[in-house]
Amino acid sequence: MKLPLFLLLLLLETVAALHLRNDAPYLDSQESQADLSQDLEGSGEQEGESVLTEEGIQSEGEQEEASNCQDAFEDKKAMESDPGALDENFQCPREEDTVEISGSPGCKTCRYKLVKTHRVFAVAQNTCRRCYNGNLVSIHNRSVNNQLQCLSGQVNDFWVWIGGIVKDPCSTIHWVDGSSANFRHWAHQRGSGHCLGLSTRGGHWRRECCERRLPFICSF
Repeated sequence: MKLPLFLLLLLLETVAALHLRNDAPYLDSQESQADLSQDLEGSGEQEGESVLTEEGIQSEGEQEEASNCQDAFEDKKAMESDPGALDENFQCPREEDTVEISGSPGCKTCRYKLVKTHRVFAVAQNTCRRCYNGNLVSIHNRSVNNQLQCLSGQVNDFWVWIGGIVKDPCSTIHWVDGSSANFRHWAHQRGSGHCLGLSTRGGHWRRECCERRLPFICSF
């Protein structure tokens, strides 16, 4: 018995549709595997970028640590190279080498002493502690800054030590007496050292090498 032509065509289309339906999961699987491979490659690239970033952070940390070690080395070297830092030879500044002033009238305990003797930063701080039971001065307002600038004008040097230590490129100040850094008076050129100097001419601050020998101001 012969089938009509249109029934034969309908049968062929049905068979073709069933064949495509059976192949669909296989095609989907191939596409999914291709997408997964791309995702894995992208993940590998991101992981590589993450490793590079961590290496960069670690490198920066090592550089900062090296800088801190250098600071400690400079301070230690300054202490060892200056006779005033050694217990058996240590002497407080002579009275004629110092100038003392009182702070503002409302602050009975604010006393400042300018020491004209040149010392490296670490020895200057040691002198303030041992001789005057104080610290290198910290400055927290413009009035005190101007007062100390006038006081420091009695020496022939352009800079005197004050009690600030700077460890990072952003010039964050840490006062040796532990007080907060709530006032700044930077010069146009901030310098590149790690210890803070006060200009005897304009009262501005600049970073100086800690091994430099300068007069200094104690507060007690």
